[in-house]
Amino acid sequence: MTPLDLLDVLEERITEVDGKLNALPILCFDRARKHADVLIKKPVSERGLLAGLPVPIKDLTDVAGVRNTQGSPIFRNNVPTRSDILVERLEENGALIYARSNTPEFGAGANTFNEVFGSTLNPWNPARSASGSSGGAAVALAAGMAWLAHGSDMGGSLRNPASFCSVVGLRPSIGRVAHTPKFKIDRNLGVPGPMARNVEDVALMLDAMSGEHPGDPLSLPKLPNSFLSAARSGKRPKRVAYSANFGITPVDSQVAAITRQAAARFVEAGAIVGEAHPDFRESRECFHVLRAFDFAVSKAALLRSHRDLLKPEVIWNIEEGLKLTVEQIERAETQRLTMAARAVEFFKEYDLLLSPATIVEPFPVLDRYVTECDGKKLDHYVDWVAIASAITLACCPALSLPCGFTSSGLPVGLQIVAAPRAEGQLLASAKILEDILGMRDSTPIDPREPT
Repeated sequence: MTPLDLLDVLEERITEVDGKLNALPILCFDRARKHADVLIKKPVSERGLLAGLPVPIKDLTDVAGVRNTQGSPIFRNNVPTRSDILVERLEENGALIYARSNTPEFGAGANTFNEVFGSTLNPWNPARSASGSSGGAAVALAAGMAWLAHGSDMGGSLRNPASFCSVVGLRPSIGRVAHTPKFKIDRNLGVPGPMARNVEDVALMLDAMSGEHPGDPLSLPKLPNSFLSAARSGKRPKRVAYSANFGITPVDSQVAAITRQAAARFVEAGAIVGEAHPDFRESRECFHVLRAFDFAVSKAALLRSHRDLLKPEVIWNIEEGLKLTVEQIERAETQRLTMAARAVEFFKEYDLLLSPATIVEPFPVLDRYVTECDGKKLDHYVDWVAIASAITLACCPALSLPCGFTSSGLPVGLQIVAAPRAEGQLLASAKILEDILGMRDSTPIDPREPT
């Protein structure tokens, strides 16, 4: 089997199912085949870790010669001439870029819809959201249009869609995956990361993405042992903590019950499982401020020049950022330092922290975001992802692992968190629980009828 065979299979599958789901709105198979022709002429030892595996890139990250719309009418026809560092590294490792995965405008909002391509639908029920912002990537994996996928995560944008689509999405530590800095050298709320249908494939993808690069001053050196070997190591956690809500957010009772039951099965691996979590009490305020500041730094110029083309949530986020005082930013940065330090102390006692990856089952796709959970109103459109954004602030790697289904047959993901830079422990533990739960072969699926 050659990389060209894989591209043929994917093109046929996309033609068959993506009209029902809208996960991969931009295709570049001609480019992928040209790269494949070059790759297969090389000795096997020089074809990289992925050796010709096709990978879609989220429509926020530059791929030379391929449209990068960022889900915005402003950039509808934008075609970059140079790829992001991340894409260059993947291609050096034998990835074939064949598609762009759909995303909300500028990745803002955990529901994948935009004015350029429309909504991405959940294959488990196309009337439901795929979440976001890496929603196109998660849907492509779940519906058999990808084996590996690239995504990014600020407030859960890899973990949320992985949970909604029953795949695995991993937010790595800051610097683990080098990428081209934009707008701010030390901009680190958002990080790139891998997504796949199982833990071992996510580990392989992380191996192909990781390593330092002089173009990214925050990037970390490659570790001596691969993440795939870590995932397969069988290293068991000794002490595990579960929390349904981190003390900061409402959670649907069914989601809480399913994730608690999944967490308890670490007992079968010999772990002690208890209920605990670090103190995240400042996380809502902190994330609101730092996210708004990030939007002001990166998007204020667009607000001045193209306000009429921006969606309301993006305008709100930018304006919230422009209203900030230095004192508010100072307070938020101090809060983040404090929470990150608490997390480090927490992981001296526990190997893992577990929670729901999302607080609700996949919601109706026509709802722009979750406004209420468990009878409690949420303040604004990023409030519903607090259980993921708290981990972002603590600088910990985390993944969403499929762990069950609600009574309506919709997926639920378990968030598994490890200490900063402990992706090896995270992947090993996730693989152990994946084996225990026995859900590894639940995808890919054909799109179901909307209900």
